[in-house]
Amino acid sequence: MSGRDAAGGRRGGREPYLAARVLDALLREDYGGLSSRISRTRDGVGLVLADGRWVRLAPGVLFQDFVVAEDERLGLEQVLETLAEIADPADAEGVAAFFEECLAALAAMELHDAHAAEVLARGPSYEALAAFVDHPVYPTSRARVGLSEAELLAYAPEFAPTFELRWAAVPRRALAPGSTPDAAPWQAGGDEVLFPVHPLTVDEVRKIDGVRLLDEPRVSVRPTLSMRTVELDPRTHLKLPLPISTLGLRNRRSIKPGTLGDGARAELLLRELADPGVLLADEQVHAHAGHEYLAWMVRRLPEGRIVPVAALAAPGVLGELGGPGDVVPAYLRLLLRWNVRLFVRYGVALEAHQQNLALVFRDDGLRLLVKDNDGLLASPSRLAAAGVAVPEFADARMLNDDPHALADVFVTITLHLAAAAVAFAAMPHERAAALLRDTLAEALDEYGDDPMARILRARTLDAARLTGKSMITAGTLVAKERSGARDVNKFYGTSGPNYLRRA
Repeated sequence: MSGRDAAGGRRGGREPYLAARVLDALLREDYGGLSSRISRTRDGVGLVLADGRWVRLAPGVLFQDFVVAEDERLGLEQVLETLAEIADPADAEGVAAFFEECLAALAAMELHDAHAAEVLARGPSYEALAAFVDHPVYPTSRARVGLSEAELLAYAPEFAPTFELRWAAVPRRALAPGSTPDAAPWQAGGDEVLFPVHPLTVDEVRKIDGVRLLDEPRVSVRPTLSMRTVELDPRTHLKLPLPISTLGLRNRRSIKPGTLGDGARAELLLRELADPGVLLADEQVHAHAGHEYLAWMVRRLPEGRIVPVAALAAPGVLGELGGPGDVVPAYLRLLLRWNVRLFVRYGVALEAHQQNLALVFRDDGLRLLVKDNDGLLASPSRLAAAGVAVPEFADARMLNDDPHALADVFVTITLHLAAAAVAFAAMPHERAAALLRDTLAEALDEYGDDPMARILRARTLDAARLTGKSMITAGTLVAKERSGARDVNKFYGTSGPNYLRRA
């Protein structure tokens, strides 16, 4: 994928790899009009950096037209100086924050390299292996700004650690409506409710009036790919707030009131609409006490061997599961058939990317597991027309009748991240493109000339270009007041070549 493999390797070390990924992202999002610097010379296509260096570019395979050529060795400082030169002065705070992200990402990569062999020798879980793989689009996905090396080693999933949760006693009267604490495995009772607390969040919880932080009892857990979600046991995960940001300064990993309830409502909706090959994680048990650092959700998982979709790009995983020729086509059929049906019949688009999806291997066949559904979009009119009750989401942004807003989510999440990033990492590009094209066409053909099917076909198979998300622009570089982003995870404005079309 674009000259840099999905596990983060690049000839020459981590800094040139990260510098190229950052420049690729700035080009893709055309931040500061960077693409206007691209020129064609006798030596090929390239652009000039702030220090005068001419960087050769190569055609992009996924998501963008040009990427840094494989044999170019860049310094991170060169790229960041160029960012500073093209940035709007109004973005100075965001640019400074992105500098910190880049430095944190580089340090985390180097720390991981130093410990990867040790982690592999311990026989890590699929969640840890998934954390070995960089995000397909966001260049500084390993950055957790503010955490020390010791904290990364103790709590980050790529190091496969085990650690102990803390507990807080919270007055029952502080519980938000919809909380279900007594259904938790630790069986809360009385005038106070036990809230599990991640060690990284202890200092924040100490500041909350009326809450008592306890020394005992403790419970050992392991982090999952989503660092704020930890594993209590193989069938039980626990989602907890963290005082950090990932995938952008504005992507805080605290938990706002209403989010867990919306996820539970979305799960019930999807259970009603699920295909036979689709499983939903049980996310109905949760509690919130009105503070972004006082919340938890219990996730119960189904029986079977569970492999996060993000782990499919980790070295050796597909081979262990039977090879890309068997697993990837079956996965894509499950994924695209269901997501097309949701879109066409019900006007639902899932924010189910490679981190929120898993494969469940059972004796009776493969299943697709979906979790963390609080980012979906649903059309009230389409649901009502299909005789499906419209959920009463606390976040009004989850309801949207605009079919093109729904298509934006389908293209950028389902197609780009859940499907293409996996297929192109697993097999030769021409084969991956043909498999995606044929699988999506088969799913759409079932609905003929249905208007929603025609919209989706026009936005995917027949489109000259495919919509992309401006993730670093909205996530870190540009404040919401300037970008106009209502949701930093659904901010568009970039596009790339349609890898589904025949050459």
